[in-house]
Amino acid sequence: MEMVLSFLPKKLCAHLQGMTPMMIEKMEELRIRVGRPLEVIVGGHPFFFPYEVTPSDAEQILNSIGQFSLYTLEEELKRGYITIAGGHRVGLAGKVILENGVVKAIRDISSFNIRIAREKIGAAEPLTAYLYNGEWQHTLLIGAPQSGKTTILRDIARMISSGMDSEGIAPQKVGIVDERSEIAGCVHGVPQLSFGPRVDVLDGCPKAEGMMMMIRSMSPDVLIVDEIGRVEDTQAVLEAVNAGIKLIITTHGHTLEDLKKRPFISEILRHNIFERFVELQRTKSGTRSYSVFDSAGAQLSSGKVVSSDV
Repeated sequence: MEMVLSFLPKKLCAHLQGMTPMMIEKMEELRIRVGRPLEVIVGGHPFFFPYEVTPSDAEQILNSIGQFSLYTLEEELKRGYITIAGGHRVGLAGKVILENGVVKAIRDISSFNIRIAREKIGAAEPLTAYLYNGEWQHTLLIGAPQSGKTTILRDIARMISSGMDSEGIAPQKVGIVDERSEIAGCVHGVPQLSFGPRVDVLDGCPKAEGMMMMIRSMSPDVLIVDEIGRVEDTQAVLEAVNAGIKLIITTHGHTLEDLKKRPFISEILRHNIFERFVELQRTKSGTRSYSVFDSAGAQLSSGKVVSSDV
């Protein structure tokens, strides 16, 4: 929280510092909207503070993030989000500037959504027995937003890179293609979270192109990719598999059956690449659970994710 607070105006900080330790521990998002009350999402529930955000607050936040130079944020403003130190992601909304029908930038920013990056060491360990069988299995993690996909993916990357002596699993080279700067939370290309000694990250790189770049340049044993689902992703996935590289990937959805109805994902599934499927679910109370399935869709296991606030 100290890193997040360092980017905020003093008036906003004063209200946030009044939160209880439990609220801070479980805070997921901080939403700042000009002309509206300050909002915090804690364990899936919204809490509003009696403070109306001003245009001056928004200007201060943007200047702080960009170190008083919007030029340094030019590429990030095109994407609509900025990753700050600590791996926290700041979503932006405001006036969109177009050039030849393509988003050039966002100006007059009036809304910020600061998503708090959570690093939960050990969150994926209950899955190890199903995702590793002499070698890491091609795995697809399925879940809706806030279900814990990225947190689990980070921990899997850590386990592969570090190895697991207790399980007799040796460390291997991990390549992370982090198109949205969400997995590794890189700042200036350097991961801000714990991944062990054998991780290489392509930050802000399109997934399909990034997978090919990783294969050619870094020779990973396992590729980690978040949120596949576009037509160009299919060929890159097939290329990686043919190169003998294991894939651990996430995609948006609720169940494996849902994915079969999505054209681009169903095309990948048709090749029978994935040896494991993991469905991640979140209840209204914030508890996360998982179900593991084999390549044929038969359920192998289910249980709760290690931490309820992943």
